[in-house]
Amino acid sequence: MSRRSNGLVGVWAEAQRQQQRQLEARARQQREYERQQRAYQREVARSHREQQQAYRQQREADARRRTEELDAQVAALQGLLATGCRAPAFRAASLTRSERLEPFAPGVLAQPVPMPDPGQYQAQGGWTAGRRAQAQAEARARFEQDWHAAQAAEAQRQRQLAQYQRQYQQWADGQLADVRRHNAGVAEMTAALRAGSAPEAAVEYFSAALYASAAWPEGFPRQVSAAYDAAARELVLDWELPRFDVVPEAKSVRYQASVDQDKETARPVTQRRALYRDVLAQCVLLVLHDLFAADEFGALEAVTLNGFVDDHDPATGRRAQIVLASVMAPRAVFTGLNLEQVSAVDCLLDGLRGQLSAKPDQRTAVRPGRRPADVGNGVVTHGGDEEPDLLEMDPVAFEALVAELFQAMGMQAVTTQRSNDGGVDVDALDPAPIRGGKIVVQVKRYRNTVPPTAVRDLYGTVQHAGANKGVLVTTSKFGPGSHTFANGKPLELVSGSELVDLLHRHGLRGRLGTGGGRAVPAQRTAPDPRQALATGPAGGTGPDSAPDTGDDHSVLGMGWSGTVALDVCALVCHGNRVLSDDHFVFYNNLRTPDGTVRALPPAAPDKAAIRVSFDALPAEADRLVLVAAIDPAVNPEADLSGFTDACIRLLDPSRTEQGRLDVSDGRPGESALVLGSFRRRANGDWDFVLGGKGYRGGLEELVQDYGIEVA
Repeated sequence: MSRRSNGLVGVWAEAQRQQQRQLEARARQQREYERQQRAYQREVARSHREQQQAYRQQREADARRRTEELDAQVAALQGLLATGCRAPAFRAASLTRSERLEPFAPGVLAQPVPMPDPGQYQAQGGWTAGRRAQAQAEARARFEQDWHAAQAAEAQRQRQLAQYQRQYQQWADGQLADVRRHNAGVAEMTAALRAGSAPEAAVEYFSAALYASAAWPEGFPRQVSAAYDAAARELVLDWELPRFDVVPEAKSVRYQASVDQDKETARPVTQRRALYRDVLAQCVLLVLHDLFAADEFGALEAVTLNGFVDDHDPATGRRAQIVLASVMAPRAVFTGLNLEQVSAVDCLLDGLRGQLSAKPDQRTAVRPGRRPADVGNGVVTHGGDEEPDLLEMDPVAFEALVAELFQAMGMQAVTTQRSNDGGVDVDALDPAPIRGGKIVVQVKRYRNTVPPTAVRDLYGTVQHAGANKGVLVTTSKFGPGSHTFANGKPLELVSGSELVDLLHRHGLRGRLGTGGGRAVPAQRTAPDPRQALATGPAGGTGPDSAPDTGDDHSVLGMGWSGTVALDVCALVCHGNRVLSDDHFVFYNNLRTPDGTVRALPPAAPDKAAIRVSFDALPAEADRLVLVAAIDPAVNPEADLSGFTDACIRLLDPSRTEQGRLDVSDGRPGESALVLGSFRRRANGDWDFVLGGKGYRGGLEELVQDYGIEVA
């Protein structure tokens, strides 16, 4: 019979068993931890392998895509002529513009204001006859009040609708006149082509045919100089051809995982040269095809074409037009060709007996045939990059051109990165002592006037960057608010006309619009009815108001201390003479005939306000004079001694203050004062010149000084 020991041996044995269990538990935990660690490491390794595989697949896909793009580019070059021959022929009818205009769409202005319903105005309450009568009178009063308000709102709607109808009709008449004038010009050109009596018409028409062709790949040059020999019915032209770099240098792209880089396989030089020569021949044939296909008037018996590249002459190192191909193609011969099946080089050389450079990649020239200048008529040139249009320039290219201008002026200049540039487009450093230093440049490729907020932002950038000067360059112009803010600060404003002048003076090229100067884009969309809604009698609209000049205007708010009653007036002048009596804006003539200057009801804190559309002022106007005069009807014995702390606030169309101009205080004994004048600069901008001349004879004496006869 056994028995359980309760002695020291038993206690020791139990302790050993507990210790063993703890050791086993810790061993199990360690094994579980090690298992989890191995699982985690396997997962990390698997994820890393998947990421590496995904990265490699992405890089390989990018390399394949680039190879496919190269193949597609080469295929487009090889099929240039065939693709162009399938395009529809150019016709004179495509130059005609439709007379269909946007319809009159007044929007909410077309909806009459609903009149109140008398049935909705019932008497409420009243237990007695007196109270019921009072309730009925109150209901009738509410109805009459709402009815009168609705009638006033409807009258206002009808006025606004009539104003918008006038605006729309004015716009529609202008657009229709432009369309008809253009179409009449097209009809005149086609008539001259049929009669064969106007070489200029032939050149313009066939140049349009070349520019309208959709067969030319993007990036191909389209510069043409042409003349028309009416006696021989021959068009003679020089046409720019693409340079050697049009053929891709790389043949394929492959990703190398071992070095984590893309490796380009070069296209064999012989293949590039052969393809380039073929492309040039295709270009020549395609130009001939487009010209003969567009000749619906029988004006062409032959075309002489000289194809050139605009590149550096290897003999002189100077940029020149190097003729690489030349051909005289009679219509009878050319129309017998099946261009989609020919070898372009063989067709040009053998079929048309033309010339093609044997080594065009080395710019080896051929002897040109008849040139446009040999015809004797005026040569018309289109395209080319002699004068790039700054308004249509790519923003990055425009910034690079501005940087190049600063470099040409003797400074160090680089364009900044497109992101995180801190509001700086070009960093410049003027090495000149004393006046030099760091310059931050911002460029604005605008068509409308640059707002003063852009000048304020530039000033903040100058301070933040610790620069010596800030320069704001634009294709447009700056208003008075911008010049006012920049005055006295290390800021320089360069308008579009000044920019063009600087470019030309430093051997660079650039123009503004088609005329090389100021470009004013025509309005092509109908007026917005919201403009009519936004203006009312207080804004100077109504049946007798002049047409609105648009939203690009300034408001001049005038304020002063004292209680003296003043009239603030404006004179639109050329020099010191007002353009006409109607260009004197005062209490009896609230606007100029064209509406560019008009008096407005002031809004606090101003005591007078005048709206001015500086860009729309008459071309002969070179200054806008602001004057103040005692109102003799209110203060017949007063003078301007109480006219103090006066200023002019420059406000944008939303009445947000853009700048402030201080003017002279009045003097005892004087009853009229010239506050100052805005004067047009040579570049079209406007500066403010402080006045101060006073008149004891009041407004009558003042206006006589500006050529107004007072009866």
